[in-house]
Amino acid sequence: MTDEPQAPPTTLVRKADTEAKRQRRGQPTIGLALGAGAARGWSHIGVLRELAANDIKPDVIAGTSIGAVVAGCYAAGKLDQIEAFARTLTKRRVFTLMDLSFSGASLITGERLRSALEKELEGLEIEDLAIPFAAVATQVGTGHEVWLQHGSVSLAIRASYALPGVFEPVRIGDRWLFDGALVNPVPVTVCRALGAEYVIAVNVTADTMYRARVIRDDPGALHRAAEAGPFGQKADASFVDRFLPRYFDRQPGDAPNVATAMIDAFNIIQDRILRSRLAGDPP
Repeated sequence: MTDEPQAPPTTLVRKADTEAKRQRRGQPTIGLALGAGAARGWSHIGVLRELAANDIKPDVIAGTSIGAVVAGCYAAGKLDQIEAFARTLTKRRVFTLMDLSFSGASLITGERLRSALEKELEGLEIEDLAIPFAAVATQVGTGHEVWLQHGSVSLAIRASYALPGVFEPVRIGDRWLFDGALVNPVPVTVCRALGAEYVIAVNVTADTMYRARVIRDDPGALHRAAEAGPFGQKADASFVDRFLPRYFDRQPGDAPNVATAMIDAFNIIQDRILRSRLAGDPP
C-alpha cells in the first residue's frame, strides 16, 4: 500500500491524450510541477516566462498552494492577468485583502482573495483547460492527499492554498480540504500520473538561510496600512491599536509574533516532507 492516491479515470484519460499528442510530434512529454512557498511562489511566473523564451512548453502542469494558483492561471491562459495582480501586492494592498474571520475556522475568510481570483477564472472548468492541470490539496481529518482534476478551477486553487488556521478550509463534494503543501509540496508525482516523461520541478523554498532569523518588518508599517482600512475605509481605532500590534507588530527583543511563528513552523514541516518526497521520486 502506498501513500499516493490512485489515479481516477479522468487522470488516465488525460494521460492517454497527452501521450498520444507527444507521440505524434515525436517528442517526450514534459510536466511542470510548481511548488508551495507563499509569496515566493510568484516567482513561478518568471520560470514560465523563461521556459517560453526557450521554446519549452509543458504538456501537463500541476501545482500546490501558490503553485496551484500560477499553474491554474497558466493552464487557463491567464498568466498575464495573474502577473499583473501579483505586481499590485504592496503591503497596503495585501492588508486590504485580509478580511478577518470571527467564525473560529480561520484568521481570514478569504472572500476578497476569492473575488479577485474568480474575476479572471469565473466559469472555467478544469476539464476545459488547454492542457491537463491538477491542484493538490489535503483532506481535513484524514490527511489524505487529494488531486483536484475536475470541476471549478478557482475552487480547486482555493482548496490548494487554504493554509490551516489562516484561511478557511474549502468544501468540495463531501470533503473539507486545505493546503496541499502538508502532503505534497512540489507535485512531481502528479505530473507523472498525468503522463509526463520528464518533470521540471520548481521548489521556491529551497533556500533555508532565511530560517536562521526572525522575519521582521518596519514596526509601524502594518499600523499605517491598517489606518486606511480595507478599500480605503478607516479601520476601527480599537482594532488598530489593540489587536494588530499584539499579534503582528512586535518590538526588537520580543518573542516571534503569531505570523512569524505559524509560517516558520509550516515551512519547516513542508521542507521535511518535500525532502522525503523528492528522494523517493526525483524530477
